[in-house]
Amino acid sequence: MAHLHQPGSRRLMSDINVVPFIDVILVLLIIFMVTTPLLTQGVKVELPKTQASALPEQKKEPLIVTVDAVGNFYLNLADKPNQPLTARNLTYLVTTQLSTQQNGGEQRPVLVRGDKNVNYGKVMEAMVLLQQAGAKSVGLITQPNPTNQTTS
Repeated sequence: MAHLHQPGSRRLMSDINVVPFIDVILVLLIIFMVTTPLLTQGVKVELPKTQASALPEQKKEPLIVTVDAVGNFYLNLADKPNQPLTARNLTYLVTTQLSTQQNGGEQRPVLVRGDKNVNYGKVMEAMVLLQQAGAKSVGLITQPNPTNQTTS
């Protein structure tokens, strides 16, 4: 027996199916949760604590040279910021970065992050290399001193 289709007997389904949408959102959430810890750049160093005030915000991302406790150099804008650089490579990379920025007028800020346990000579070597690369001024990054401790 053939089923006859009567017009108007079948209701249209007007509900939105949100299950695929929820699946996509959950997948995106998992991707972001996995990749976020990988986005932190830099090398772990123990900065000296000081009472210095923070610098005003700059428009350009600063060049930050890190000197770890062993005395290795790292550059935040290098291809592999977690890989140690030789003095020659550091000078070349900084020279390249600074020469591309001079066309824009204002020079990019140049900063040094030195571990508090590193030999002072290595921090000075980094500053000399930056000066040779064309940095007009070099700043030092420190850790703010906690307000509950007093310095003597």
